[in-house]
Amino acid sequence: MSVTPHMSTGLIVIAEGEGLPTRVAESFRGSGHDVVTTFDVLEALRHAEGQTHGILLLRLPAHGACSALDAAHAIRRKTATVPLIVIPAESSEAVAIAALRAGVTDYLMPPVLFEELLASVHHCLERGGASGGQSCETRSALPDPPRMIGEGRGIRTVLGSIMKAASTDSTVLITGETGTGKELVAELIHSHSARRARPLVRLNCAAIPDTLLESELFGYERGAFTGAHAAFEGKLQRADGGTVFLDEIGDMTPFAQAKLLRVIETKEADRLGGRRQVTLDIRITAATNLELEPLLAQGRFRKDLFFRLNVVRIHLPALRERREDIPSLVHHYIGALNARMGTRVSGITASALEAMVRYDWPGNVREVKNVLEGAIVGYPYGTITPGRLPSYLREAAAAIHAVAPAGTADRMERERVLSALFETNWNKCKAAKQLHWSRMTLYRKMAKHQIVSA
Repeated sequence: MSVTPHMSTGLIVIAEGEGLPTRVAESFRGSGHDVVTTFDVLEALRHAEGQTHGILLLRLPAHGACSALDAAHAIRRKTATVPLIVIPAESSEAVAIAALRAGVTDYLMPPVLFEELLASVHHCLERGGASGGQSCETRSALPDPPRMIGEGRGIRTVLGSIMKAASTDSTVLITGETGTGKELVAELIHSHSARRARPLVRLNCAAIPDTLLESELFGYERGAFTGAHAAFEGKLQRADGGTVFLDEIGDMTPFAQAKLLRVIETKEADRLGGRRQVTLDIRITAATNLELEPLLAQGRFRKDLFFRLNVVRIHLPALRERREDIPSLVHHYIGALNARMGTRVSGITASALEAMVRYDWPGNVREVKNVLEGAIVGYPYGTITPGRLPSYLREAAAAIHAVAPAGTADRMERERVLSALFETNWNKCKAAKQLHWSRMTLYRKMAKHQIVSA
């Protein structure tokens, strides 16, 4: 069946080698929705810009020339407003990450249950599609979501978890050491969720004393206490329709934990001086750099609150566990710092970069940024050398030179390899091409010269 000329789509389901959309179509045709099917991507594109009440089913063969992900990219280039559900023929972390970056609304891993797809369609129609979704002007005005830098297995796993969490409204607990990017994960979840047009309100749980907790979170009415000259809606109500990010959740006092538990359970709040409860439409994400399980055993963290928060859990690996991402982070921050500070640092030498790759980074990604900023502030031009790094990193660089091959030819070859890797952002395929080698030759040279793989 082809799309009828008058059809305007409010939702597009791209199914690759799946028979389920037919059953979904049948279930929605009797409820006032126009549901049509096409097998042609170009035809789907022609009908992808409108947004009223229709559901478009784009059916693709499992092994055709165009995959579900290709079709999603093509549709997103034409319109960013239509909710998009993707069902690939085969799923992997890489495909899930690519779908996240393509801006799909929901991504369902095969095999898909009929009830799962039906729930996703209902969710899209209620939140952003056929049933009173956001206007094109509102959604197109949204800022671009932040990026998580890295291509290693650890970050691919995290991005896959973010993708799954963003497609639901479940509470998320983000764990990891200080400086690993927990707030960035919360931002990514919010910016790819159905709540992205509403506020993301951040709260540092360790910074709010118990005496101010209720007024800060729940708000107050005028005259509720001395000095309350005007009503204050509270940060939770300010996030209505959006997301609340609770940072340092492990540092909350028992009093604060009890108050938060009630909010999560009831989604209601009592404003100080108010006569009625305020209903809250919020999604909770929380983060901690502490291990909560030992705190439970010690009685310092409520078990009932832990179980409420620990619905979806995303753990961020320490930077020393994903050293392969350090070159990408260094390249990214040099560019970002140049843009922010108006400096002209052109890059980093191979020996300085390798010193950074070998260092353990107890402060994680935040420490990398701070080290680079310090190096650029002192010398706002040229190339970052080991001498521009802190002393502990200079010692690491010296140790690397101590184990480097003694021969002049070997040293030059090692520098060539490192230079090509850095210039290509450690893309080994491009680096090998630049060196006029095969990839296997590049791998052998890297092993020979003790170059850490990235």
